[in-house]
Amino acid sequence: MRRPTLTPRQEDRAIAVFGLLGGLFLISVKVYDGSEHVARWAVVPPLVVMASLELVRRSRPVLIATVGGIVFAVSIFNGALLATTLMYTDLLYAAVLYGNPKMSRVLHLTGAASVLVLSTLVLIYSDAPTAVAVVVLTTLVYLAPVWTGDIVRKHREEAEFQRLRAEQTALLSEMDRREAVVVERARMARELHDVVANHLSAIAIHATGAQSVARRQRRPEDDPLVEVLGVIRENSVQGLTEMRRIIGLLRDSGGGEADASYAAPDLDAVDALLAKARAAGQDVGLGFELTERGDRGSLPVPVGLAAYRIVQESLTNALKHAGPGEVRVLLEFLPEELRIVVSSPFRRGAGQSLPGARAGLVGMAERASLLGGGFEAGPEGECWTVRAVLPRALVTEGEGGRA
Repeated sequence: MRRPTLTPRQEDRAIAVFGLLGGLFLISVKVYDGSEHVARWAVVPPLVVMASLELVRRSRPVLIATVGGIVFAVSIFNGALLATTLMYTDLLYAAVLYGNPKMSRVLHLTGAASVLVLSTLVLIYSDAPTAVAVVVLTTLVYLAPVWTGDIVRKHREEAEFQRLRAEQTALLSEMDRREAVVVERARMARELHDVVANHLSAIAIHATGAQSVARRQRRPEDDPLVEVLGVIRENSVQGLTEMRRIIGLLRDSGGGEADASYAAPDLDAVDALLAKARAAGQDVGLGFELTERGDRGSLPVPVGLAAYRIVQESLTNALKHAGPGEVRVLLEFLPEELRIVVSSPFRRGAGQSLPGARAGLVGMAERASLLGGGFEAGPEGECWTVRAVLPRALVTEGEGGRA
């Protein structure tokens, strides 16, 4: 069970209340100096004033040191009370601890002067043993609290200095780490741009050139070679676009906002996908319809990205292989999973068996499997249907899937 802690103001109030109650108890039983000839009411005012000063012991160090010293001097000659003395020593301690360094020097000088003056007076008007006792007593009252407060203050300042130093060291380490990450990301971006992106660009250019040669040879559009070249060019261009997005992410140092064009797409961009698909499908008699069920809520980034890619690939396949008709996209948001169903008119033909034509299906299945979901695609009656189930929460290996 956690112990309750008091705030600084509550601590000051507690000291004032206990000091006042303890002093009143001592007064009630006449445990104070000169109780035989000093009235009880005369001892109460110094006690009350000292308890009141305890309430501002942290915020008014000059006030409590000055007024407290005067009140304590009055209490000595008007019936010294133990509670008043203890609260005065606490005020000296607080004045040094919460005041400025100048306050500590002043209290050291005034305390030493008080000890010297009082012990000298006692030595003059009394004997040496009494003077020694006065030296010990006044040192405990005037100097011991000041020394204690000074030591505690120095320890606190040292602890604060070490804390700031540790924070500065951590900040410098974090800056070094970030700089190293930025340098490594920039190097990776250069490598991807200079090597992989250039190869993809070369593939796209050569595929375009081969398509031009095929057109000059007047090959029909349904020629397998022409369709293969189209698949190669389209996939190389898409791969180049993704590569540029990844390069942009790597080049973003993290110090500012990344370019929106480099942000990982999610289901919020499905409407834009459908708009592009409708524009491209008008010439071949394809229409596109989106239906959403359930509360979309928030999805993990990998799930949103995988869902977007599955819908994107399904629409691309529909544009390439589907016959005229309606392509229906269903997004069903369940509490534990996201279900994606894309149905398109099924057109049997040579294009279904082209080399690389099923690469998109393999990619979609891998995306679903990596998240611990399921995927299936195939003809269902007169439609080609893609079904994917993605968990709304990422699945780890220990839970039966792969992250």
